[in-house]
Amino acid sequence: MKWKKLGQIFCPDNQFNWMKTHAANPIAEHLGNDFFRVYFTSRDEKNRSSIGSLELDLRNPFKVLNISSKPLVSPGDLGLFDDSGAATGWLTIVNKKKYLYYLGWNLSVTVPWRNTIGLAICESGQTNFIKYSKAPLLDRSEIDPFSISYPSMLIENGLWRMWYGSNLSWGSTEKDMAHVFKYAESDDGIRWDRKGIIALPLKDNGEFALSKPCVLKDNDIYKMWYAFRGKGYRIGYAESNDGIKWERMDEKAGIDISASGWDSETIEYAYIFDHHGNRYMFYNGNNYGKTGFGLAVLEKS
Repeated sequence: MKWKKLGQIFCPDNQFNWMKTHAANPIAEHLGNDFFRVYFTSRDEKNRSSIGSLELDLRNPFKVLNISSKPLVSPGDLGLFDDSGAATGWLTIVNKKKYLYYLGWNLSVTVPWRNTIGLAICESGQTNFIKYSKAPLLDRSEIDPFSISYPSMLIENGLWRMWYGSNLSWGSTEKDMAHVFKYAESDDGIRWDRKGIIALPLKDNGEFALSKPCVLKDNDIYKMWYAFRGKGYRIGYAESNDGIKWERMDEKAGIDISASGWDSETIEYAYIFDHHGNRYMFYNGNNYGKTGFGLAVLEKS
């Protein structure tokens, strides 16, 4: 597996008050033909995050066709689970109804932050996303007592399957978090059964976080791309026969930092999708999306 980088697609530059910097966590929605909508996370001058989108033609992805002037999902009211920001997680579409799962976060005092998973829904035929609840869809619990983060989902025979991030511990800095991937199931995408199953653990003591899984199924093999973090984020890869027990194969990820430029220091937050016989990857580079996102295509053997 080897990815060919096509280049940097978009980087905000004070377009709007809520989009001062960053285009992090890109995820794609196919609109028809070669047109796609890309959802991403931007930040304002106070570093609060909101979710926006742009549209592009994959035949010429460097030309942005439309960009949202208002956020699709904004930070919640003071004191709510997402008052410090909302960040793109995963988009699932069922009968033209869009379920946008997002990370809601609060700044904290004793630990750097608290993350939970929220949901915003766009009904069929509508354009606005409405938050499902003022409360998190997946909150801290006995199973996930510290902090939880970005999900990835598949629906198989009516069963919703989720892989999501969860802290095993916390400390005074982010390097103390021991953030791994866990697995959950649901019948409707709303009520989730979490049993604490760790799908992908940390590799060694030099690694302290796995982030933003993207799971696909090719024939009978589940494939996962994700970010892993020690000194700096890189993109990893794993495979599974059942979606529960995974084997890490980071050496097969097929993509790394560039020698120079916008993705020369870190590379993370991959989103993989197929179109017209090709497999593509949106991803972030330096500074967690501050340099925007780029596009790569999988080279054919």
